Amino acid sequence: MSEPSYDELKSELEKIKAQKVKTGELSFKVSEKGAVSVYGLGRFPVTLYQEQWVRLLAVGEDLKTFIKDNSAKLKVKEQAAGGGGS
Repeated sequence: MSEPSYDELKSELEKIKAQKVKTGELSFKVSEKGAVSVYGLGRFPVTLYQEQWVRLLAVGEDLKTFIKDNSAKLKVKEQAAGGGGS
């Protein structure tokens, strides 16, 4: 296998830049293993299989209520400018 040319690398970099998510925006992708990955929540994607997302979404209102009821105990992570580094 030969080394990629400068033009090939430049083209690939432009594709990657075009796919980059703006800060604060969420994006979705099907992972190599067939799961759904959500990008933009933090440093790493959140990845669950279809049935796991369906179960989580089914209790969405319960989760919102839980967060509201426990807000005094929960921390809020401040996002740094330019990304969500830990």
